[in-house]
Amino acid sequence: MPEPTDRRTRKRLATRQTISDAATRLFWERGFDAVTVDEIAAAADVGRMTVFNHFPRKEDMFFDRDEEGRAALRDALRHRDPAVAPIETLRLLAHRLVADRAPYVRFSAESQHFVRTIEGSETLKARARAIRDELAQIVAAALAGCVGRPSGDADARLAAALLLATWTTAFIEAHQSYQQDRNAARAETLFLAIIDQGTGGVAAALAGTPYA
Repeated sequence: MPEPTDRRTRKRLATRQTISDAATRLFWERGFDAVTVDEIAAAADVGRMTVFNHFPRKEDMFFDRDEEGRAALRDALRHRDPAVAPIETLRLLAHRLVADRAPYVRFSAESQHFVRTIEGSETLKARARAIRDELAQIVAAALAGCVGRPSGDADARLAAALLLATWTTAFIEAHQSYQQDRNAARAETLFLAIIDQGTGGVAAALAGTPYA
């Protein structure tokens, strides 16, 4: 009999997580550029092609929660309360992610490993910039879609660019804060304060549009 789909899915996700965990451990120990895909496959006890079946690029093993973050942004706007403006919806999302201890807005010793590994690799820095640009496009399309405007709406692109700049600054400043005193609560507070301040500025810039 064919294996139940849910069981196959669990096995696939477990294999993906095993590969990701092995890759992360090696990246932190030796740096991203010094680790080969063959070494990751050996550490995860899978074949080289199995690695590529789950992660088309080596960078994808490092940014393995990228799609999860994208989905959170899309879903927040897709399911927003119609009484709450789209820009405000994303501000509230930031607060919810911090309250829920979402892994991509967590400031900890583990996140410091993540940041240092990026700083030590030009490949990862380039991929991080590309992800930021891709997120801006996703947010712009989601913003436009949730108010019934065309996907190429200029106001949506402006709002997305300003919001991504706000979130990027908040991440950088919060990580630097944690690096200085290892106080996660203070880093989270700083992160949300910058989000709130920046979002207020974006709302002012987009006043008179359906996004604010």
